[in-house]
Amino acid sequence: MSTTLKINETSYDVDLPENVPLLWVLRDEVGLTGTKFGCGVAACGACTVHIDGEAVRSCQIALGDVWGDVTTIEGLGKPGDMAIIQQAWVDNQVAQCGYCQSGQIMQAADLLSNNPAPTDQDIDDAMQGNLCRCGTYPRIRAAIHDAADKMKKV
Repeated sequence: MSTTLKINETSYDVDLPENVPLLWVLRDEVGLTGTKFGCGVAACGACTVHIDGEAVRSCQIALGDVWGDVTTIEGLGKPGDMAIIQQAWVDNQVAQCGYCQSGQIMQAADLLSNNPAPTDQDIDDAMQGNLCRCGTYPRIRAAIHDAADKMKKV
């Protein structure tokens, strides 16, 4: 079945069954590989993307259930012009192996869009579904606080 998706402000026509997970549409059909496969059961957050600005686990959203515009890590910022949250990740040297970081950043971006001044507890609550096997959680928290501070000045 042919479906048109708007991903990162570009329209894509995909001819796949409606039950194919959005994750595989993004990676295999569209070629946006920044969104990672982690667990396949929405327990790790590596596949986090936004649909209409809301953080969702793309491994659990079927193509036929996509309800709006999709933003992936590739669409959050532009080459040479990173989003504030992405720059905060770099400035705070968050990534270690880096595998989970696109999902972490997408979840953090959703948090900051809903709560521009999160407390440590707010961050912990919002980020608890995003796992980092390297344990960079203190740097993740610091980067989120840093981004929140920088966003106040914009």
